[in-house]
Amino acid sequence: MPCPKTDLLDPDKIRANLNTKRIGKRVLVFNSTSSTNDVAAEYATNKQNDGLTIFAEEQTAGRGRASNKWLTGRCDSILCSVLLTDCPLNPDLLCLTAAVAVAEAIGQSAKIKWPNDIIVSGKKIAGILLESKACDHGTAYIIGVGINCHQQKESFPTELQEIATSIDIENHSTCDRIRLGKRLLTCLDHWLEVAQKDSSEIIEQWRQLSIQLGHRLTLLYNATTFTGNCIGIDPEKGLILQLDSGAVRFFPAAHSTIAK
Repeated sequence: MPCPKTDLLDPDKIRANLNTKRIGKRVLVFNSTSSTNDVAAEYATNKQNDGLTIFAEEQTAGRGRASNKWLTGRCDSILCSVLLTDCPLNPDLLCLTAAVAVAEAIGQSAKIKWPNDIIVSGKKIAGILLESKACDHGTAYIIGVGINCHQQKESFPTELQEIATSIDIENHSTCDRIRLGKRLLTCLDHWLEVAQKDSSEIIEQWRQLSIQLGHRLTLLYNATTFTGNCIGIDPEKGLILQLDSGAVRFFPAAHSTIAK
């Protein structure tokens, strides 16, 4: 699907009337790049780049969690990375915060599949990739976000057509990516501020949006399989399962993968 002319990402249009305190104060848009996370990492050594936001119309080497590839056609998605050079949040809380923000930006029907997928109608519509970079000023974090916008069913590889969706598919209309990009930055700005003040608000919002809370899960942690009921989330320790043995155990996002 060709990108509508009114839908081409433009830094001035994204920044126009963007009422944020931190995120998106500076916006860069690339016609094509290997990965927006890679571009953000190049700016990470300068602490003054906190809140810098990178968009791209196309990624030639986009990636997801666990070295998975992020595949999308040109102008079909929101491909975005936000650089945080001064962030006191731990990675697990930061990942939860980003998930809440992305789900809110997409809309009321969006839900969270821990740790980094956003789901609509039971299908994946967005993903989040959190990466870090050690710098002289401390650790910088990069929040990478990919949101499917203009894809139709046939846009996805055959193996993904039954498990992936897009905003256009779900809304039966054409998404305005500029508007969505502005909303994404606004939501990230808001929830990052909330997280720094009171992480319990993030946890409560995650509970409301989670598709896994209260359900039986099987996950892989350090190459070992664990099965139990999801009973909650901890902002520092990760997902909480009550295992079949009766024990309660925490699973950090960085080393855990949902099997089913």
